[in-house]
Amino acid sequence: MAAGLRDDSALWAIAEGRHGDPFSILGLQKQDGKWVVTAFVPGAERLWVLTGKAGKETEATHWGQGIFLCPLPRKASYRLRAEGHGTTWEFEDPFAFGPVLGEMDEYLLGEGTHKRLWQVLGAHLITHEGVEGTHFAVWAPNAERVSVVGDFNIWDGRRHPMRRRGPTGVWEIFIPGLAEGTIYKYELRGPGGAQLPLKADPVGFGSEHPPANASVVRSIKGGLSDQAWMETRQDHQNIDAPISVYEVHLGSWRRAPGDRMLSYLELAEQLVTYVADMGFTHIELMPVSEYPFDGSWGYQPVGLFAPTIRHGTPAEFRAFVAAAHAKGLGVLLDWVPGHFPSDAHGLAQFDGTALYEHADPREGFHQDWNTLIFNYGRVEVQNYLVSNALYWLEEFHIDGLRVDAVASMLYRDYSRKDGEWIPNRDGGRENLEAIAMLQRMNITAYGECPGVMTVAEESTAFPGVSRPVNHGGLGFGFKWNMGWMNDTLSYMQKDPIHRKYHHHQMTFGLHYAWTENFILPISHDEVVHGKGSMLGKMPGDGEQKFANLRAYYGFMWAHPGKKLLFMGQEFAQGAEWNHNQSLDWHQLDHPAHAGMQALVRDLNGVYRDNPALHVNDSRPEGFAWLEAGDAEGSSYAWVRKGGADDPMVVVVINMTPVAREYRVGLPADGHWDEILNTDSTLYGGGNRGNLGGVSAQNVTWHGQQHSAIVTLPPLSAVYFRQAKMSDKPVGMGK
Repeated sequence: MAAGLRDDSALWAIAEGRHGDPFSILGLQKQDGKWVVTAFVPGAERLWVLTGKAGKETEATHWGQGIFLCPLPRKASYRLRAEGHGTTWEFEDPFAFGPVLGEMDEYLLGEGTHKRLWQVLGAHLITHEGVEGTHFAVWAPNAERVSVVGDFNIWDGRRHPMRRRGPTGVWEIFIPGLAEGTIYKYELRGPGGAQLPLKADPVGFGSEHPPANASVVRSIKGGLSDQAWMETRQDHQNIDAPISVYEVHLGSWRRAPGDRMLSYLELAEQLVTYVADMGFTHIELMPVSEYPFDGSWGYQPVGLFAPTIRHGTPAEFRAFVAAAHAKGLGVLLDWVPGHFPSDAHGLAQFDGTALYEHADPREGFHQDWNTLIFNYGRVEVQNYLVSNALYWLEEFHIDGLRVDAVASMLYRDYSRKDGEWIPNRDGGRENLEAIAMLQRMNITAYGECPGVMTVAEESTAFPGVSRPVNHGGLGFGFKWNMGWMNDTLSYMQKDPIHRKYHHHQMTFGLHYAWTENFILPISHDEVVHGKGSMLGKMPGDGEQKFANLRAYYGFMWAHPGKKLLFMGQEFAQGAEWNHNQSLDWHQLDHPAHAGMQALVRDLNGVYRDNPALHVNDSRPEGFAWLEAGDAEGSSYAWVRKGGADDPMVVVVINMTPVAREYRVGLPADGHWDEILNTDSTLYGGGNRGNLGGVSAQNVTWHGQQHSAIVTLPPLSAVYFRQAKMSDKPVGMGK
């Protein structure tokens, strides 16, 4: 009788894990006018269906292969009790529950316009139809069957096959009783029934500790007690604000005893306190999205929605962000939408087809990094990336995203020879689909999260990177000035005797300084792969190396543009960065290193306290050369201006190891306080200075009506500000 209630071929397909629509067979279904419960419980020898409040028992018939059939007199809610191998267990049947996703979710998912994709896909702890459990949903349009597997079902893909949601390509299932911490993956049968490698959740919120790589059910609920910061954030992140960024690799900033990585909670105390004390305005985290290989530093992400478990859970990462906000620090994340690794458990060939990537390697394979390139022209993939950006901004109150390797996204021929790339629809080299994705991301980020900032690492002269989208730009708030970085570091590495032949390298950046909203970046890329440390790049003996670096930082902080230093550079670590170990904090026992740290702290303070040094970072009216052509003396002088009532700051730089008595033009009469001198003994210098300041003389110089003779120490930067009685000089020479 039992066999007649169901098509035997369908039951065999269920038992063998081949059925593409398990919810049409399993659970409570009406067949030939009768209500029948069909359950697949491998390992069970007997099964009872329990109905009503009293749990009336009706024993099911074993069809075979773990499938049980049980007619009921009427439609009713039920539970199951199984017996097998000397054990009895009672449980809710996942196939007794209706769908979770609604029609609007289906519509937006199918259209590729669901801004908050993470709210419907992934693994969510919910109460559904009065029962607690976890809802799973995943996009796999070309799969013939998708299942959730884990320890809870002995990794058997036949036990929890998912419900397909029409033409959206999304599969879902609610599994009762699964709690936070459950380890899971997806088992997919691709086109033609091919069994694929087990896949981590593309929208999973947690992961196992590497090298294990399964997803983990994690709650992302919970608020942040940072209302005061959020209400004023926009004042700290616009082009007029002082922005000084400390770039950090969380795994190697500092290690705990036993060489253990610090947790998010430990970093919330130690790192946040340090960065605030140093006067930086922002912490920029190298990628924290889950990644399989430590040596990639996070730039080959697999779990774009999962804060890496290396430092803790999503809740603990949220606490880290809140701690930064409590100290008045913004938190920026490196975001990597340019490529992803080909690891078998990741996005590559996710449903047996080129789903997230291009099928043609001329479009979809990144030759530099042996990774795969997202198919930005597919609406679902574009939606996945834009939604991921919004996820970090909304769920964790991240203050901004620094987008990695933008140049590699903008050009179809990036790092490719002729014949190795496919032109765009107009025959050009620009990746129009990637451009559209970046524009959409910026429109969404700024539109949905007021006060955020986005930053492009873009190494070419692509026009309008930080121009609004409605004015033809990409829509970023800021752009890294890679040209400035390359030119100035090239100059600094030269022996001072040769610098006069390369004088323009320090001035060239001003020719294009106003074309974008620039950040001046000395990032991790400058202190790895044999490039040596910042200190190691400097010419000369030990003392001269420190003096050169102090002068360079003085030049950088007075130059138009926001600032960024990578960790360790603030105290002139001697060795280049090694991601496998802590920074060399013991070097701060050496006065020269401690002096460099003190200088960076004071540079941040002077930069923040003087509007002239930051208000017009992105406008030409904030800068004027006093002396740009003294190649023979390798000296530079300029004036920085803020608002009409803000005291001006005059900056004089000496890039030779020779002390000078130097006449500098001054844009106003009166006294000018020496507010910073990189040669101060506070910073490890020789304390040669100007006794606190200079008074303007009626001598025309540098095109100004006033000037003064200043003491210019060797290899130094000196700042002078229009005097105020309340001013207290910083790092004043004797």
